[in-house]
Formats: sequence, structure tokens, C-alpha cells
Amino acid sequence: MKTCVRIGDRELTIEWTRGEDSDGTYRLQLESHPERAVSIERVEPVTYSVLLDGRSIEARVEPAVDGLIVTAGGRRFHVEVIDPRRWNGRSRSASGGARQNVTAPMPGKVVRLLAAEGDAVEEGQGLVVVEAMKMQNELKAPRAGRLVRLAAQAGAAVRAGEVLATVE
Repeated sequence: MKTCVRIGDRELTIEWTRGEDSDGTYRLQLESHPERAVSIERVEPVTYSVLLDGRSIEARVEPAVDGLIVTAGGRRFHVEVIDPRRWNGRSRSASGGARQNVTAPMPGKVVRLLAAEGDAVEEGQGLVVVEAMKMQNELKAPRAGRLVRLAAQAGAAVRAGEVLATVE
């Protein structure tokens, strides 16, 4: 299957096929690069163990307002699927019904809460402001719904990947 994505300002075509054993192994080809074998195993709801070229990589994949946020190897990427009709990765949980977590993108400190537990929120509405490396990052609701859990507290230190809020 071919999937077209935008990562930053680059548009890429990724072609992948499931391995013969359906055990999480895929053949992956990125643009004109040689085909590679990759093994992917979900270890938590948004965390995957990826084995690529003999290297083990932990990747977090979380829904965002207009795509996905992928964190791997200490780097964070915004991935937008250019032609979502060809993307089977979307699930009902990405579009409605299920809870979605808002996590800290990196270690930092919560400087401001922009919503309260129980509030109705719109997709893209700011929920929490985290300061990291002297920059403030406004973390936004991944979907419209209700803020069912606000774990963040103003002034608290947070770790990368820590769940700060949950929207349902």
C-alpha cells in the first residue's frame, strides 16, 4: 500500500506491505531508498517498539488536530497524511467516541492551565502551557469533547510523554 505524508515541509511516499506471517513485520520503501524490513509491536496504547535494521526504537504515535505527532529517538515529528482516503491507520478512536490523551512533548514545567476538568473543549483549543528550554508550548485538545481528566498542576515538573489531560 502506498501512503503519501508530509513531515515538516517534505512530502514523502511510503510503500509498505505486510510480511508473510502477519506478525508485525513489514517491508517498507521510502521514496527511492532500498526496501527495508521493519518489525512493529504495540507495547502501550500510543507506544510502539520498532525494530529497523537491527536497531530497536521506541516510538510514540499520538493523534493531533491535523495528523499525528510521532516521537522517536529523542525527536518529535508532525506527520500529516496527504491523502487520508488511502490511509487505513485512522480508527474510530481518532475521530470520535474514545478518550485521547494530551502528553508533555518533552520534560518541562506546567506554567498555566487553560481549561478545567469537566469543561467542554473544541478541537485545537489550548489546555495546558508547558515551559521547556525557556520556550512555552501550548498543548491543545486533539478533538472536540469533554476534558474528563486534568492531571497537570500549575508549577509541577513533567516528564516527556507524561499524560497531562484526557479528552473524551
